[in-house]
Amino acid sequence: MCRHLAYLGPPRPLAALIVDAPHGLLRQSYAPRDMRGGGSVNADGFGLGWYQPGVDAPLRYRRDCPIWTDAALPALAAATVSGAALCAVRNATTGMPTMETAAAPFTEGRFLFSHNGRITGWPDSVAGLAGTLPTRDLLTLDAPTDAALLWALVRHRLRTGASTVDAVAETVFAVEAAAPGSRLNVLLTDGTAVVATAWTHSLSYLRRDGAVLLASEPLDDDPGWRPVPDRHLVAATTGAVDLTDLSGRTITA
Repeated sequence: MCRHLAYLGPPRPLAALIVDAPHGLLRQSYAPRDMRGGGSVNADGFGLGWYQPGVDAPLRYRRDCPIWTDAALPALAAATVSGAALCAVRNATTGMPTMETAAAPFTEGRFLFSHNGRITGWPDSVAGLAGTLPTRDLLTLDAPTDAALLWALVRHRLRTGASTVDAVAETVFAVEAAAPGSRLNVLLTDGTAVVATAWTHSLSYLRRDGAVLLASEPLDDDPGWRPVPDRHLVAATTGAVDLTDLSGRTITA
């Protein structure tokens, strides 16, 4: 499984989240603490997405190599200052390609998206769901992977007017119905709010110093970190973190 995080708050260097934190994303890539039976090393690529004032769309940097092998990353992360970011390291599911475009974050318009997990029975289990998408969306997937399809399903709902919360929740329910037992931790942000799910994998959040941070694993030993219970959805801004229990919701397509 992958590791990912989303940050909203006062502008800070991305290095504070990735390189400098005691258990930042760089360390999580090779020494994760909570993979829950889903692999051990995240060496199949990584990506950074961030927002800059006056720029309509987020900026993005993705590679298909292990994050610790990118000699340019420490300087890039130290020089890149942002008040909103989504970053991820990848542990590819067996049989799925390792390529730059398969690494999160995925993006369109103001949105950044990441998936930590796997869809069981891929690809047959979700062929029916894939068939509900416009043909052009299928032909232009970033990569032939479960994460890219999951993003296409969320994106399609966003395009048709669904809220970020509904787009994420409805997609998770639909995929779980088609592929029971899937691991469906996702992050979605537009630079002002984050929607996330904890669905059979780890997720924690921290509110500190006017900022909110969601991550697969706590980045440090701050006692303010709180685990998100399984099968919960998180809607977060710098002012509030709201959790919704999804376990009692009816799963429909």
